[in-house]
This record gives sequence, C-alpha cells and structure tokens, in this order.
Amino acid sequence: MNTPVTRVRPTSGWRSLDAKSIWAYRDLLYFLTLRGIKGKYAQSVLGVGWAVIQPLAQTLIFTVIFGNLVQLSSDGVPYLVFNFTAMVAWTYFSGILTDATGSLITNRDMISKVYFPRLVLPIAATLSKLPDFLIGLVVLGGLLVYYGIVPTAGILLFPLLLLILVLTSVGLGAALAALAVRFRDINYAMTFLVRILMYSAPVVYSMEVIPERWQTLYALNPMVGVIEGLRAVFLGTRAIPWEWIGLGGAVSVVLFLAGCLYFRRTERLFADLA
Repeated sequence: MNTPVTRVRPTSGWRSLDAKSIWAYRDLLYFLTLRGIKGKYAQSVLGVGWAVIQPLAQTLIFTVIFGNLVQLSSDGVPYLVFNFTAMVAWTYFSGILTDATGSLITNRDMISKVYFPRLVLPIAATLSKLPDFLIGLVVLGGLLVYYGIVPTAGILLFPLLLLILVLTSVGLGAALAALAVRFRDINYAMTFLVRILMYSAPVVYSMEVIPERWQTLYALNPMVGVIEGLRAVFLGTRAIPWEWIGLGGAVSVVLFLAGCLYFRRTERLFADLA
C-alpha cells in the first residue's frame, strides 16, 4: 500500500494567495481565533467589559475636547453618538493592525516547527477581534435608543461596509506582519502609528472640515467611506456617500491583494527571521 507523501519546498518570487490551503487548515484557524479571544480576557476582572470601556472612554474624552471645547460639527446629531459610531469601527481596525503585525513574532515557535499557511495568523487576528466589534455595535444600539435615533433603510448596506473594513485590515495587517519580521521597529511603533492614522480618518471630525475639492482624494482612505457610511446608515447624517464607499472599496481590494501577495512572497523567510 502506497503512503501519500507531501513535499514542502521553498519557493521564490510571487505566489498566489492559495485560498485552498487556508481552507484545508480551517481547524487551525478556528483554534487560533478561539485562543486569541480567550487569551485577551484571561484572568481579567472586567473580561469583555474592556470591549466597551476602551471605545467609550475615548469617546467621552473626545466629546469633552472636540465636542464641547472645540465644538466641531457633528452633522446635526449629538457628538457622543457621532464619535462613538466611528470609534466602533476604528477600534476594530486598529486592534487588527496591532495584533496582526505582531502575529508572526508572537507565534515564532509554531512557525519554526510546524508547516501551515502563515496567512492563517493575520486572518485569525482579524476574526478574534470580531466579538469586540459586535459588542461595540450593541452599545451603539443602546445609544441610538437613548437619543431616539432610528437607523435608515441603508442599514442593509452594513455588510458591505464591514467587508471593506475587513479587507483593508487584513491587507495592511498582512503586509505589516511580513515587514515586522524583518524590521522589529515596526512592531514597536504600532501604537504611535495607529494614533497618527486615526487623525487621517474622520473619527473625531466631520467630512465638512475637508475642503470639497480634496474630498475625493481624501476618500481614497477606505476608512473614510466606512466611517461616513456607518454614520449615514445608523445616524442619517447624510445621504449614503456612494462615491466615497466605492473609492474606499476599490482601494481596500487593492490593499488586500497587495498585502497578502507580499506576505506570500516573503513567507519562506519567516521561519529564519522570526
């Protein structure tokens, strides 16, 4: 009886995403995702309460500074709910970037001893943050009830906005993870980088502060379409910004493909460098 033999060979050059291999290791993906969820709240007194405290605390600070003192426009809705809508998406995005960037270094022992498609690691980081995102949406729902705001029919657009958010996060996270293996400075600088990136998206301010002639260029940042789209469907602050969502969606696909392909190109070096 012939025993099947699997040969693992080093590769060079550009490689496909190999979604088939990722699917074959779906059990590993499930385990790593579950481990990420459990590990975050292990031996924590507040547990999943941190998923509420983090975005809510930042929102309260921004409300005092930008809503009350600076008095930035909040598109006709209370600044608290205006900012929290953006913070739910931004907290998910920034959390993925931070965890995905360090995913290869954190799992260096696994990488050096066992073969599996390495792209599973940043994807698991993305999925393990999803419960926090869902909890944030529940809190947002409570704020909508408190302020008497009824979401628009555009709420059906929410899965598309989530898809853009996930594609952007995985693409950037995969690219940064591959770079962080070679340049550890990237991993150390992530907290600083995330804070800078937050002000490149309309998290604390409205698109009204961006001159109209620059808004199309600004919307090349996928988070612009996601955040303004969420505000449009949940708060009714404006008509659904199809142009910004379309631009952001196209860029998110490019970022996803470019990030994952770069990750796959450098994958053969991970075991030696991690």
